[in-house]
Amino acid sequence: MTSAEAGALRRLAPPARRFLAHRKGVLVRLALWSLAESGQAFLVGHAVARSVDEGFLAGDPRRGLLWLGIALVAVLSGARVVRGVFAQLAGVTEPLRDGLVRRAVDRSMARAAPDGPGGTDRAAVSRLTNQVEIARDSFAGLVLSLRSFVFTAAGALLGLLSLHPALLLVVLPPLAAGLALFLVTLRPMAAAQRRALAADEALGEHAASARAALRDLAACGTGPGVEQRGADLVAEAAAAARTLAGWAAMRTAALGVAGHLPVLALLVAVEWLRGRGVSVGALLGAFTYLVQSLLPALHTLMTALGAAGSRLLVVLDRILGPEPEPELGPRSEPELGPGTASAPGAAAFAVHTAAAPAVELRAVTLSYGVRAEPVLDALDLRVAPGEHLAVVGPSGIGKSTLTRLVAGTLAPSRGEVRVAGRPVTGCPAAELAALRVLVPQDAYVFSGTVGDNLAYLRTDARRAELDAAVGVFGLAPLVERLGGLDGTVRPAELSPGERQLVALVRAYLSPAPLLLLDEATCHLDPASEARAEEALAGRSGTLVVVAHRLSSAVRADRTLVLDGVRAQCGTHAELLGRSPLYQDLTGHWNS
Repeated sequence: MTSAEAGALRRLAPPARRFLAHRKGVLVRLALWSLAESGQAFLVGHAVARSVDEGFLAGDPRRGLLWLGIALVAVLSGARVVRGVFAQLAGVTEPLRDGLVRRAVDRSMARAAPDGPGGTDRAAVSRLTNQVEIARDSFAGLVLSLRSFVFTAAGALLGLLSLHPALLLVVLPPLAAGLALFLVTLRPMAAAQRRALAADEALGEHAASARAALRDLAACGTGPGVEQRGADLVAEAAAAARTLAGWAAMRTAALGVAGHLPVLALLVAVEWLRGRGVSVGALLGAFTYLVQSLLPALHTLMTALGAAGSRLLVVLDRILGPEPEPELGPRSEPELGPGTASAPGAAAFAVHTAAAPAVELRAVTLSYGVRAEPVLDALDLRVAPGEHLAVVGPSGIGKSTLTRLVAGTLAPSRGEVRVAGRPVTGCPAAELAALRVLVPQDAYVFSGTVGDNLAYLRTDARRAELDAAVGVFGLAPLVERLGGLDGTVRPAELSPGERQLVALVRAYLSPAPLLLLDEATCHLDPASEARAEEALAGRSGTLVVVAHRLSSAVRADRTLVLDGVRAQCGTHAELLGRSPLYQDLTGHWNS
Protein backbone atom coordinates (compact mmCIF):
# COMPACT_ATOMS: atom_id res chain seq x y z
CA MET A 1 0.00 0.00 0.00
CA THR A 2 1.33 3.44 -0.89
CA SER A 3 1.86 6.20 1.65
CA ALA A 4 -1.10 8.09 0.20
CA GLU A 5 -3.37 5.08 0.60
CA ALA A 6 -2.08 4.43 4.11
CA GLY A 7 -2.71 8.07 5.03
CA ALA A 8 -6.21 7.87 3.60
CA LEU A 9 -6.93 4.73 5.61
CA ARG A 10 -5.67 6.39 8.80
CA ARG A 11 -7.90 9.42 8.17
CA LEU A 12 -10.95 7.35 7.34
CA ALA A 13 -10.66 4.73 10.09
CA PRO A 14 -12.04 6.87 12.98
CA PRO A 15 -15.14 8.15 11.13
CA ALA A 16 -15.76 4.65 9.77
CA ARG A 17 -15.72 3.20 13.29
CA ARG A 18 -18.08 5.92 14.54
CA PHE A 19 -20.42 5.37 11.60
CA LEU A 20 -20.64 1.61 12.20
CA ALA A 21 -20.90 2.01 15.98
CA HIS A 22 -24.11 4.02 15.58
CA ARG A 23 -25.69 1.26 13.49
CA LYS A 24 -25.19 -1.83 15.62
CA GLY A 25 -28.84 -2.80 15.34
CA VAL A 26 -28.77 -2.80 11.56
CA LEU A 27 -25.52 -4.73 11.52
CA VAL A 28 -26.94 -7.36 13.91
CA ARG A 29 -30.01 -7.84 11.73
CA LEU A 30 -27.80 -8.04 8.64
CA ALA A 31 -25.69 -10.69 10.37
CA LEU A 32 -28.79 -12.71 11.25
CA TRP A 33 -29.96 -12.72 7.63
CA SER A 34 -26.42 -13.68 6.63
CA LEU A 35 -26.51 -16.57 9.08
CA ALA A 36 -29.60 -17.76 7.24
CA GLU A 37 -27.51 -17.62 4.07
CA SER A 38 -24.87 -19.76 5.79
CA GLY A 39 -27.55 -22.27 6.72
CA GLN A 40 -28.79 -22.31 3.16
CA ALA A 41 -25.28 -22.97 1.80
CA PHE A 42 -24.76 -25.74 4.37
CA LEU A 43 -28.11 -27.37 3.69
CA VAL A 44 -27.82 -27.57 -0.11
CA GLY A 45 -24.59 -29.59 -0.18
CA HIS A 46 -25.58 -31.68 2.82
CA ALA A 47 -28.93 -32.57 1.24
CA VAL A 48 -27.25 -33.64 -2.02
CA ALA A 49 -24.89 -35.93 -0.11
CA ARG A 50 -27.71 -37.49 1.91
CA SER A 51 -29.90 -37.99 -1.15
CA VAL A 52 -27.17 -40.07 -2.78
CA ASP A 53 -25.91 -42.04 0.23
CA GLU A 54 -29.18 -42.63 2.08
CA GLY A 55 -31.52 -42.52 -0.88
CA PHE A 56 -30.54 -43.52 -4.39
CA LEU A 57 -27.48 -45.67 -3.59
CA ALA A 58 -29.30 -47.26 -0.67
CA GLY A 59 -32.20 -48.31 -2.90
CA ASP A 60 -34.64 -45.81 -1.40
CA PRO A 61 -35.46 -43.32 -4.17
CA ARG A 62 -38.25 -41.72 -2.13
CA ARG A 63 -35.77 -40.78 0.57
CA GLY A 64 -33.41 -39.49 -2.10
CA LEU A 65 -36.14 -37.35 -3.63
CA LEU A 66 -37.06 -36.07 -0.16
CA TRP A 67 -33.52 -34.85 0.42
CA LEU A 68 -33.44 -33.26 -3.04
CA GLY A 69 -36.73 -31.54 -2.19
CA ILE A 70 -35.08 -30.16 0.94
CA ALA A 71 -32.21 -28.86 -1.20
CA LEU A 72 -34.75 -27.25 -3.57
CA VAL A 73 -36.51 -25.54 -0.68
CA ALA A 74 -33.15 -24.23 0.54
CA VAL A 75 -32.38 -22.84 -2.91
CA LEU A 76 -35.79 -21.19 -3.25
CA SER A 77 -35.51 -19.69 0.22
CA GLY A 78 -32.52 -17.78 -1.06
CA ALA A 79 -34.85 -15.20 -2.59
CA ARG A 80 -36.32 -14.41 0.82
CA VAL A 81 -32.84 -14.22 2.31
CA VAL A 82 -31.63 -11.85 -0.40
CA ARG A 83 -34.68 -9.66 0.14
CA GLY A 84 -33.97 -9.46 3.86
CA VAL A 85 -30.30 -8.70 3.25
CA PHE A 86 -31.07 -5.83 0.88
CA ALA A 87 -33.66 -4.42 3.26
CA GLN A 88 -31.03 -4.20 6.00
CA LEU A 89 -28.34 -3.05 3.58
CA ALA A 90 -30.32 0.12 2.90
CA GLY A 91 -30.06 0.91 6.60
CA VAL A 92 -26.28 1.13 6.20
CA THR A 93 -25.78 2.57 2.71
CA GLU A 94 -28.44 5.29 2.73
CA PRO A 95 -27.20 6.90 5.99
CA LEU A 96 -23.72 6.83 4.45
CA ARG A 97 -25.02 8.66 1.38
CA ASP A 98 -26.88 11.21 3.51
CA GLY A 99 -23.81 11.82 5.62
CA LEU A 100 -21.59 12.33 2.59
CA VAL A 101 -24.11 14.76 1.08
CA ARG A 102 -24.22 16.75 4.31
CA ARG A 103 -20.43 16.81 4.43
CA ALA A 104 -20.17 17.99 0.82
CA VAL A 105 -22.82 20.70 1.34
CA ASP A 106 -21.20 21.91 4.57
CA ARG A 107 -17.81 22.15 2.88
CA SER A 108 -19.24 23.97 -0.13
CA MET A 109 -21.19 26.42 2.03
CA ALA A 110 -18.11 27.11 4.14
CA ARG A 111 -16.07 27.89 1.05
CA ALA A 112 -18.81 30.08 -0.39
CA ALA A 113 -19.43 32.04 2.82
CA PRO A 114 -17.95 35.56 2.99
CA ASP A 115 -15.59 34.53 5.76
CA GLY A 116 -14.95 31.09 4.30
CA PRO A 117 -11.50 29.86 3.31
CA GLY A 118 -11.69 30.04 -0.45
CA GLY A 119 -14.78 31.17 -2.25
CA THR A 120 -16.92 28.98 -4.45
CA ASP A 121 -16.30 25.24 -4.24
CA ARG A 122 -16.38 24.24 -7.92
CA ALA A 123 -16.15 20.53 -7.09
CA ALA A 124 -19.32 20.59 -4.97
CA VAL A 125 -21.61 19.39 -7.75
CA SER A 126 -19.34 16.44 -8.45
CA ARG A 127 -19.30 15.51 -4.76
CA LEU A 128 -23.06 15.79 -4.51
CA THR A 129 -23.74 13.62 -7.55
CA ASN A 130 -21.12 11.40 -9.10
CA GLN A 131 -18.75 10.97 -6.16
CA VAL A 132 -21.48 10.33 -3.59
CA GLU A 133 -23.16 7.77 -5.81
CA ILE A 134 -19.82 6.05 -6.47
CA ALA A 135 -19.21 5.88 -2.71
CA ARG A 136 -22.66 4.46 -1.99
CA ASP A 137 -22.55 1.87 -4.77
CA SER A 138 -18.99 0.82 -3.97
CA PHE A 139 -19.74 0.56 -0.25
CA ALA A 140 -22.88 -1.49 -0.93
CA GLY A 141 -20.93 -3.79 -3.24
CA LEU A 142 -18.18 -4.31 -0.67
CA VAL A 143 -20.64 -5.02 2.14
CA LEU A 144 -22.55 -7.51 0.02
CA SER A 145 -19.41 -9.24 -1.24
CA LEU A 146 -17.61 -9.45 2.09
CA ARG A 147 -20.73 -10.56 3.94
CA SER A 148 -21.61 -13.14 1.31
CA PHE A 149 -18.11 -14.59 1.20
CA VAL A 150 -17.68 -14.80 4.98
CA PHE A 151 -21.03 -16.42 5.73
CA THR A 152 -21.24 -18.54 2.59
CA ALA A 153 -17.68 -19.77 3.09
CA ALA A 154 -18.46 -20.55 6.73
CA GLY A 155 -21.51 -22.59 5.73
CA ALA A 156 -19.70 -24.39 2.93
CA LEU A 157 -16.59 -25.20 5.00
CA LEU A 158 -18.74 -26.39 7.89
CA GLY A 159 -20.63 -28.57 5.43
CA LEU A 160 -17.39 -30.07 4.11
CA LEU A 161 -16.28 -30.77 7.67
CA SER A 162 -19.60 -32.44 8.45
CA LEU A 163 -19.29 -34.69 5.41
CA HIS A 164 -15.70 -35.74 6.12
CA PRO A 165 -12.67 -33.85 7.58
CA ALA A 166 -10.44 -35.21 4.80
CA LEU A 167 -12.31 -33.05 2.30
CA LEU A 168 -10.96 -29.91 3.96
CA LEU A 169 -7.40 -31.22 3.62
CA VAL A 170 -7.88 -31.33 -0.15
CA VAL A 171 -9.87 -28.12 -0.67
CA LEU A 172 -8.30 -25.63 1.75
CA PRO A 173 -4.65 -25.50 0.46
CA PRO A 174 -5.41 -24.36 -3.13
CA LEU A 175 -8.16 -22.07 -1.85
CA ALA A 176 -5.79 -20.39 0.61
CA ALA A 177 -3.03 -20.20 -2.02
CA GLY A 178 -5.31 -18.42 -4.47
CA LEU A 179 -6.46 -15.93 -1.84
CA ALA A 180 -2.88 -15.22 -0.79
CA LEU A 181 -1.80 -14.67 -4.39
CA PHE A 182 -4.73 -12.30 -4.91
CA LEU A 183 -3.87 -10.25 -1.81
CA VAL A 184 -0.25 -10.01 -2.94
CA THR A 185 -1.33 -8.46 -6.26
CA LEU A 186 -3.52 -5.73 -4.72
CA ARG A 187 -0.78 -3.21 -3.93
CA PRO A 188 1.34 -3.45 -7.12
CA MET A 189 -1.75 -3.56 -9.34
CA ALA A 190 -3.11 -0.39 -7.71
CA ALA A 191 0.22 1.33 -8.34
CA ALA A 192 0.22 0.09 -11.94
CA GLN A 193 -3.31 1.44 -12.43
CA ARG A 194 -2.23 4.88 -11.21
CA ARG A 195 0.82 4.90 -13.50
CA ALA A 196 -1.27 3.83 -16.49
CA LEU A 197 -3.82 6.54 -15.76
CA ALA A 198 -1.14 9.21 -15.42
CA ALA A 199 0.55 8.12 -18.66
CA ASP A 200 -2.77 8.14 -20.50
CA GLU A 201 -3.61 11.63 -19.23
CA ALA A 202 -0.17 12.96 -20.21
CA LEU A 203 -0.52 11.52 -23.71
CA GLY A 204 -4.01 13.00 -24.07
CA GLU A 205 -2.85 16.46 -22.99
CA HIS A 206 0.08 16.33 -25.40
CA ALA A 207 -2.17 15.25 -28.27
CA ALA A 208 -4.67 18.03 -27.55
CA SER A 209 -2.00 20.74 -27.34
CA ALA A 210 -0.24 19.48 -30.50
CA ARG A 211 -3.50 19.42 -32.44
CA ALA A 212 -4.26 23.01 -31.42
CA ALA A 213 -0.75 24.12 -32.42
CA LEU A 214 -0.37 22.44 -35.81
CA ARG A 215 -0.14 25.74 -37.68
CA ASP A 216 2.66 27.12 -35.51
CA LEU A 217 4.46 23.78 -35.31
CA ALA A 218 4.74 23.77 -39.09
CA ALA A 219 5.68 27.45 -39.27
CA CYS A 220 8.35 27.27 -36.54
CA GLY A 221 9.81 23.93 -37.59
CA THR A 222 9.31 22.43 -34.13
CA GLY A 223 7.28 19.48 -35.36
CA PRO A 224 10.05 16.85 -35.03
CA GLY A 225 10.60 17.67 -31.36
CA VAL A 226 6.91 17.50 -30.59
CA GLU A 227 6.67 14.27 -32.56
CA GLN A 228 9.52 12.76 -30.53
CA ARG A 229 7.86 13.84 -27.30
CA GLY A 230 4.66 12.20 -28.48
CA ALA A 231 6.54 9.01 -29.32
CA ASP A 232 8.09 8.98 -25.83
CA LEU A 233 4.68 9.43 -24.22
CA VAL A 234 3.23 6.63 -26.36
CA ALA A 235 6.10 4.36 -25.27
CA GLU A 236 5.51 5.26 -21.61
CA ALA A 237 1.79 4.61 -21.92
CA ALA A 238 2.45 1.29 -23.65
CA ALA A 239 4.92 0.25 -20.94
CA ALA A 240 2.44 1.18 -18.22
CA ALA A 241 -0.31 -0.74 -20.03
CA ARG A 242 1.94 -3.82 -20.33
CA THR A 243 2.75 -3.66 -16.62
CA LEU A 244 -0.92 -3.34 -15.76
CA ALA A 245 -1.76 -6.22 -18.07
CA GLY A 246 0.89 -8.35 -16.36
CA TRP A 247 -0.59 -7.74 -12.93
CA ALA A 248 -4.07 -8.32 -14.33
CA ALA A 249 -2.84 -11.68 -15.57
CA MET A 250 -1.53 -12.42 -12.07
CA ARG A 251 -4.93 -11.55 -10.62
CA THR A 252 -6.59 -13.82 -13.17
CA ALA A 253 -4.18 -16.56 -12.18
CA ALA A 254 -5.06 -16.02 -8.52
CA LEU A 255 -8.74 -16.33 -9.37
CA GLY A 256 -7.99 -19.50 -11.33
CA VAL A 257 -6.02 -21.02 -8.47
CA ALA A 258 -8.69 -20.23 -5.89
CA GLY A 259 -11.65 -20.81 -8.16
CA HIS A 260 -10.73 -23.90 -10.17
CA LEU A 261 -7.83 -25.68 -8.48
CA PRO A 262 -9.94 -26.89 -5.52
CA VAL A 263 -12.28 -28.68 -7.96
CA LEU A 264 -9.34 -30.24 -9.81
CA ALA A 265 -7.69 -31.23 -6.53
CA LEU A 266 -10.91 -32.88 -5.41
CA LEU A 267 -11.10 -34.84 -8.67
CA VAL A 268 -7.47 -35.97 -8.41
CA ALA A 269 -7.91 -36.97 -4.75
CA VAL A 270 -11.06 -39.05 -5.28
CA GLU A 271 -9.24 -42.38 -4.95
CA TRP A 272 -7.35 -41.19 -1.85
CA LEU A 273 -10.57 -39.89 -0.29
CA ARG A 274 -12.46 -43.09 -1.07
CA GLY A 275 -9.73 -45.03 0.67
CA ARG A 276 -10.36 -43.00 3.83
CA GLY A 277 -14.06 -43.68 3.90
CA VAL A 278 -15.45 -40.71 2.00
CA SER A 279 -18.72 -41.79 0.39
CA VAL A 280 -19.90 -41.04 -3.11
CA GLY A 281 -22.61 -38.80 -1.72
CA ALA A 282 -20.04 -36.87 0.32
CA LEU A 283 -17.97 -36.32 -2.82
CA LEU A 284 -20.98 -35.01 -4.72
CA GLY A 285 -21.87 -32.81 -1.77
CA ALA A 286 -18.32 -31.44 -1.71
CA PHE A 287 -18.53 -30.58 -5.41
CA THR A 288 -21.87 -28.90 -4.76
CA TYR A 289 -20.37 -26.78 -1.98
CA LEU A 290 -17.53 -25.69 -4.25
CA VAL A 291 -19.44 -25.00 -7.45
CA GLN A 292 -22.68 -23.61 -6.03
CA SER A 293 -21.53 -21.67 -2.96
CA LEU A 294 -17.85 -21.22 -2.22
CA LEU A 295 -16.33 -20.42 -5.60
CA PRO A 296 -19.00 -17.91 -6.78
CA ALA A 297 -18.69 -16.05 -3.48
CA LEU A 298 -14.90 -16.03 -3.85
CA HIS A 299 -15.10 -14.68 -7.41
CA THR A 300 -17.44 -11.88 -6.30
CA LEU A 301 -15.15 -10.99 -3.38
CA MET A 302 -12.05 -10.73 -5.56
CA THR A 303 -13.86 -8.60 -8.15
CA ALA A 304 -15.26 -6.25 -5.50
CA LEU A 305 -11.97 -5.80 -3.63
CA GLY A 306 -10.05 -5.23 -6.84
CA ALA A 307 -12.40 -2.53 -8.22
CA ALA A 308 -14.94 -1.14 -5.76
CA GLY A 309 -12.50 -1.06 -2.84
CA SER A 310 -10.01 1.31 -4.48
CA ARG A 311 -12.78 3.57 -5.82
CA LEU A 312 -14.41 3.78 -2.40
CA LEU A 313 -11.13 4.68 -0.71
CA VAL A 314 -10.38 7.49 -3.17
CA VAL A 315 -13.86 9.00 -3.11
CA LEU A 316 -14.25 8.89 0.67
CA ASP A 317 -10.86 10.51 1.10
CA ARG A 318 -11.88 13.35 -1.25
CA ILE A 319 -15.18 13.97 0.53
CA LEU A 320 -14.20 13.31 4.14
CA GLY A 321 -10.52 14.22 3.93
CA PRO A 322 -9.04 17.56 4.99
CA GLU A 323 -9.48 20.69 2.93
CA PRO A 324 -6.72 21.16 0.34
CA GLU A 325 -4.16 23.79 1.11
CA PRO A 326 -4.66 27.03 -0.82
CA GLU A 327 -2.30 27.58 -3.70
CA LEU A 328 0.50 30.08 -3.33
CA GLY A 329 -0.18 33.30 -5.12
CA PRO A 330 -3.83 32.66 -5.95
CA ARG A 331 -5.36 34.47 -8.85
CA SER A 332 -7.65 37.10 -7.39
CA GLU A 333 -11.09 37.77 -8.79
CA PRO A 334 -11.27 41.54 -9.37
CA GLU A 335 -14.48 43.30 -8.47
CA LEU A 336 -14.77 45.33 -11.63
CA GLY A 337 -17.75 46.70 -13.40
CA PRO A 338 -18.79 45.60 -16.85
CA GLY A 339 -16.33 46.48 -19.51
CA THR A 340 -13.22 47.00 -17.39
CA ALA A 341 -10.15 44.83 -17.74
CA SER A 342 -7.97 43.56 -14.93
CA ALA A 343 -4.70 43.71 -16.90
CA PRO A 344 -3.48 43.91 -20.49
CA GLY A 345 -4.85 40.87 -22.21
CA ALA A 346 -7.41 40.11 -19.50
CA ALA A 347 -10.98 41.33 -19.16
CA ALA A 348 -13.43 40.77 -16.34
CA PHE A 349 -17.15 41.17 -16.72
CA ALA A 350 -19.35 40.95 -13.65
CA VAL A 351 -22.82 39.85 -14.60
CA HIS A 352 -24.25 38.40 -11.40
CA THR A 353 -27.36 36.27 -11.70
CA ALA A 354 -28.95 33.75 -9.39
CA ALA A 355 -28.77 31.05 -12.06
CA ALA A 356 -25.58 29.76 -13.67
CA PRO A 357 -24.30 32.04 -16.43
CA ALA A 358 -25.31 31.05 -19.94
CA VAL A 359 -21.64 31.39 -20.93
CA GLU A 360 -18.67 31.66 -18.59
CA LEU A 361 -14.97 31.89 -19.43
CA ARG A 362 -12.51 31.64 -16.56
CA ALA A 363 -8.99 32.88 -17.37
CA VAL A 364 -9.18 31.33 -20.83
CA THR A 365 -5.98 31.41 -22.86
CA LEU A 366 -5.52 29.96 -26.31
CA SER A 367 -2.29 29.90 -28.28
CA TYR A 368 -1.34 27.77 -31.27
CA GLY A 369 2.00 26.62 -29.95
CA VAL A 370 4.30 27.08 -26.98
CA ARG A 371 6.13 30.11 -28.43
CA ALA A 372 3.18 31.58 -30.28
CA GLU A 373 1.45 34.72 -29.04
CA PRO A 374 -1.91 33.84 -27.48
CA VAL A 375 -4.98 34.56 -29.55
CA LEU A 376 -6.94 34.98 -26.32
CA ASP A 377 -5.07 35.75 -23.12
CA ALA A 378 -6.56 35.11 -19.66
CA LEU A 379 -10.02 36.14 -20.81
CA ASP A 380 -12.81 36.23 -18.22
CA LEU A 381 -16.38 36.55 -19.46
CA ARG A 382 -19.87 36.03 -18.15
CA VAL A 383 -22.97 36.15 -20.30
CA ALA A 384 -26.26 36.07 -18.43
CA PRO A 385 -29.11 33.78 -19.48
CA GLY A 386 -31.25 35.51 -22.10
CA GLU A 387 -28.59 38.14 -22.89
CA HIS A 388 -27.74 39.27 -26.44
CA LEU A 389 -23.97 39.76 -26.80
CA ALA A 390 -22.15 40.99 -29.91
CA VAL A 391 -18.43 40.33 -30.47
CA VAL A 392 -16.44 42.76 -32.61
CA GLY A 393 -12.81 43.32 -33.50
CA PRO A 394 -10.38 43.38 -36.40
CA SER A 395 -10.16 40.40 -38.72
CA GLY A 396 -8.06 37.56 -37.29
CA ILE A 397 -8.23 38.87 -33.72
CA GLY A 398 -9.90 35.72 -32.33
CA LYS A 399 -13.65 36.23 -32.70
CA SER A 400 -14.26 32.91 -34.43
CA THR A 401 -11.85 31.25 -32.00
CA LEU A 402 -13.98 32.52 -29.14
CA THR A 403 -17.16 31.01 -30.61
CA ARG A 404 -15.42 27.68 -31.19
CA LEU A 405 -14.24 27.65 -27.58
CA VAL A 406 -17.75 28.35 -26.31
CA ALA A 407 -19.18 25.73 -28.68
CA GLY A 408 -16.75 23.14 -27.32
CA THR A 409 -15.17 22.37 -30.70
CA LEU A 410 -11.85 23.86 -29.57
CA ALA A 411 -10.14 23.31 -26.21
CA PRO A 412 -8.38 26.20 -24.44
CA SER A 413 -4.68 26.02 -23.66
CA ARG A 414 -5.50 27.14 -20.12
CA GLY A 415 -8.62 28.08 -18.23
CA GLU A 416 -12.16 26.76 -18.32
CA VAL A 417 -15.20 27.32 -20.54
CA ARG A 418 -18.68 26.61 -19.20
CA VAL A 419 -22.09 26.73 -20.82
CA ALA A 420 -25.10 26.72 -18.48
CA GLY A 421 -22.73 25.84 -15.65
CA ARG A 422 -21.25 22.80 -17.40
CA PRO A 423 -17.67 22.49 -18.70
CA VAL A 424 -17.74 22.04 -22.47
CA THR A 425 -14.19 20.75 -22.96
CA GLY A 426 -14.41 17.01 -23.45
CA CYS A 427 -18.21 17.06 -23.31
CA PRO A 428 -19.83 14.36 -25.53
CA ALA A 429 -21.20 15.62 -28.83
CA ALA A 430 -24.79 14.72 -27.94
CA GLU A 431 -24.63 16.77 -24.75
CA LEU A 432 -23.03 19.71 -26.55
CA ALA A 433 -25.80 19.64 -29.15
CA ALA A 434 -28.36 20.00 -26.36
CA LEU A 435 -26.52 23.02 -24.92
CA ARG A 436 -25.74 25.18 -27.96
CA VAL A 437 -26.07 25.70 -31.70
CA LEU A 438 -23.18 27.15 -33.72
CA VAL A 439 -24.03 28.72 -37.10
CA PRO A 440 -20.83 29.43 -39.07
CA GLN A 441 -20.31 31.81 -41.97
CA ASP A 442 -20.59 28.99 -44.51
CA ALA A 443 -24.07 27.66 -43.79
CA TYR A 444 -24.75 23.94 -44.11
CA VAL A 445 -27.70 22.96 -46.31
CA PHE A 446 -28.22 19.41 -47.53
CA SER A 447 -30.13 17.78 -50.37
CA GLY A 448 -33.62 16.97 -49.12
CA THR A 449 -36.93 18.64 -48.50
CA VAL A 450 -37.27 22.19 -47.23
CA GLY A 451 -38.99 20.91 -44.11
CA ASP A 452 -36.19 18.43 -43.36
CA ASN A 453 -33.59 21.20 -43.65
CA LEU A 454 -35.50 23.56 -41.36
CA ALA A 455 -36.32 20.87 -38.76
CA TYR A 456 -32.83 19.33 -38.82
CA LEU A 457 -32.16 20.31 -35.17
CA ARG A 458 -35.74 19.70 -34.02
CA THR A 459 -37.24 16.74 -35.78
CA ASP A 460 -40.49 16.90 -33.80
CA ALA A 461 -41.36 20.43 -35.01
CA ARG A 462 -44.95 20.71 -36.21
CA ARG A 463 -45.79 22.06 -39.64
CA ALA A 464 -47.44 25.13 -38.11
CA GLU A 465 -44.21 25.93 -36.24
CA LEU A 466 -42.21 25.63 -39.45
CA ASP A 467 -44.63 27.95 -41.26
CA ALA A 468 -44.45 30.49 -38.42
CA ALA A 469 -40.62 30.46 -38.43
CA VAL A 470 -40.58 30.90 -42.21
CA GLY A 471 -42.79 33.94 -41.82
CA VAL A 472 -40.69 35.47 -39.04
CA PHE A 473 -37.52 35.34 -41.18
CA GLY A 474 -39.20 36.42 -44.42
CA LEU A 475 -38.33 33.13 -46.03
CA ALA A 476 -41.76 32.57 -47.58
CA PRO A 477 -40.77 33.59 -51.15
CA LEU A 478 -37.88 31.13 -51.17
CA VAL A 479 -40.00 28.31 -49.73
CA GLU A 480 -42.72 28.99 -52.29
CA ARG A 481 -40.17 29.00 -55.12
CA LEU A 482 -38.84 25.63 -53.97
CA GLY A 483 -42.33 24.10 -53.87
CA GLY A 484 -43.30 24.52 -50.22
CA LEU A 485 -42.05 22.62 -47.19
CA ASP A 486 -42.19 19.39 -49.16
CA GLY A 487 -40.19 20.88 -52.02
CA THR A 488 -36.68 19.68 -52.79
CA VAL A 489 -33.61 21.68 -51.79
CA ARG A 490 -30.60 21.55 -54.09
CA PRO A 491 -27.79 23.37 -52.22
CA ALA A 492 -25.95 24.39 -55.39
CA GLU A 493 -29.02 26.29 -56.61
CA LEU A 494 -29.26 28.46 -53.49
CA SER A 495 -27.33 31.71 -53.02
CA PRO A 496 -25.07 32.09 -49.97
CA GLY A 497 -27.63 34.42 -48.37
CA GLU A 498 -30.47 31.93 -48.94
CA ARG A 499 -28.41 29.15 -47.40
CA GLN A 500 -27.73 31.37 -44.38
CA LEU A 501 -31.43 32.10 -43.93
CA VAL A 502 -32.23 28.37 -43.97
CA ALA A 503 -29.53 27.77 -41.34
CA LEU A 504 -30.80 30.65 -39.19
CA VAL A 505 -34.38 29.33 -39.23
CA ARG A 506 -32.99 25.93 -38.29
CA ALA A 507 -31.16 27.48 -35.31
CA TYR A 508 -34.27 29.44 -34.36
CA LEU A 509 -36.27 26.20 -34.09
CA SER A 510 -33.58 24.38 -32.11
CA PRO A 511 -34.36 23.69 -28.42
CA ALA A 512 -30.75 24.53 -27.43
CA PRO A 513 -30.65 27.50 -24.99
CA LEU A 514 -27.56 29.12 -26.56
CA LEU A 515 -27.12 30.31 -30.16
CA LEU A 516 -23.68 31.22 -31.51
CA LEU A 517 -23.59 33.11 -34.82
CA ASP A 518 -20.11 33.34 -36.32
CA GLU A 519 -20.72 35.99 -39.02
CA ALA A 520 -23.72 33.89 -39.96
CA THR A 521 -25.48 36.91 -41.51
CA CYS A 522 -22.60 38.23 -43.62
CA HIS A 523 -24.35 37.35 -46.91
CA LEU A 524 -27.66 39.00 -45.95
CA ASP A 525 -28.68 42.52 -46.81
CA PRO A 526 -28.98 44.89 -43.80
CA ALA A 527 -32.78 44.59 -43.61
CA SER A 528 -32.72 40.77 -43.66
CA GLU A 529 -29.89 40.75 -41.13
CA ALA A 530 -31.83 43.03 -38.76
CA ARG A 531 -34.96 40.92 -39.07
CA ALA A 532 -33.02 37.69 -38.42
CA GLU A 533 -31.13 39.02 -35.39
CA GLU A 534 -34.28 40.50 -33.87
CA ALA A 535 -36.07 37.17 -34.30
CA LEU A 536 -33.20 35.25 -32.73
CA ALA A 537 -32.85 37.75 -29.88
CA GLY A 538 -36.58 37.45 -29.18
CA ARG A 539 -36.30 33.68 -28.96
CA SER A 540 -36.13 32.17 -25.47
CA GLY A 541 -32.42 31.75 -24.80
CA THR A 542 -29.06 33.48 -25.12
CA LEU A 543 -27.58 34.91 -28.32
CA VAL A 544 -23.88 35.52 -29.03
CA VAL A 545 -23.17 37.14 -32.42
CA VAL A 546 -19.81 37.72 -34.08
CA ALA A 547 -20.88 40.98 -35.74
CA HIS A 548 -20.47 41.60 -39.45
CA ARG A 549 -21.92 45.11 -39.29
CA LEU A 550 -21.98 47.76 -36.58
CA SER A 551 -25.78 47.52 -36.52
CA SER A 552 -25.44 44.11 -34.85
CA ALA A 553 -23.50 45.69 -31.99
CA VAL A 554 -26.07 48.47 -31.64
CA ARG A 555 -28.90 45.96 -31.36
CA ALA A 556 -27.11 43.85 -28.74
CA ASP A 557 -27.47 44.24 -24.96
CA ARG A 558 -23.67 44.39 -24.67
CA THR A 559 -20.71 44.26 -27.02
CA LEU A 560 -17.36 42.57 -26.45
CA VAL A 561 -14.45 44.32 -28.19
CA LEU A 562 -11.35 42.19 -28.88
CA ASP A 563 -8.18 43.93 -29.98
CA GLY A 564 -5.41 41.56 -28.86
CA VAL A 565 -4.25 43.82 -26.00
CA ARG A 566 -7.27 44.70 -23.91
CA ALA A 567 -10.73 43.24 -24.09
CA GLN A 568 -13.56 45.57 -23.18
CA CYS A 569 -17.26 44.97 -22.79
CA GLY A 570 -20.21 47.30 -22.43
CA THR A 571 -23.16 48.85 -24.19
CA HIS A 572 -22.78 50.68 -27.49
CA ALA A 573 -22.84 54.06 -25.75
CA GLU A 574 -20.33 53.00 -23.08
CA LEU A 575 -17.83 51.67 -25.60
CA LEU A 576 -18.04 54.80 -27.73
CA GLY A 577 -16.87 56.72 -24.67
CA ARG A 578 -13.95 54.54 -23.62
CA SER A 579 -12.78 52.23 -26.45
CA PRO A 580 -10.62 53.84 -29.16
CA LEU A 581 -10.83 50.67 -31.23
CA TYR A 582 -14.62 50.66 -31.07
CA GLN A 583 -14.62 54.32 -32.09
CA ASP A 584 -12.40 53.48 -35.08
CA LEU A 585 -14.59 50.54 -36.06
CA THR A 586 -17.66 52.71 -35.77
CA GLY A 587 -16.17 55.33 -38.03
CA HIS A 588 -15.03 52.69 -40.50
CA TRP A 589 -18.43 51.01 -40.70
CA ASN A 590 -20.35 54.32 -40.79
CA SER A 591 -18.27 55.45 -43.71
